[in-house]
Amino acid sequence: MTYLNYDNLDGEIKEQLLKQSRKEIEDKYGNELHLYAVNYQKDYDVVLEEEAIRNLSNYKFILNI
Repeated sequence: MTYLNYDNLDGEIKEQLLKQSRKEIEDKYGNELHLYAVNYQKDYDVVLEEEAIRNLSNYKFILNI
């Protein structure tokens, strides 16, 4: 059995998944992340990117071969 994770995917698919993850995080936690960024004087886009990358570990990949 072969297990794949985000690092095993090609660049185009990685970018698409990261974009989708970024949108999910922004929809769910956008206000909280913005407040966190303001309170800790961080760039909102960097905080959003970090959370989107963390969110990718929750994805389950299904391959149709």
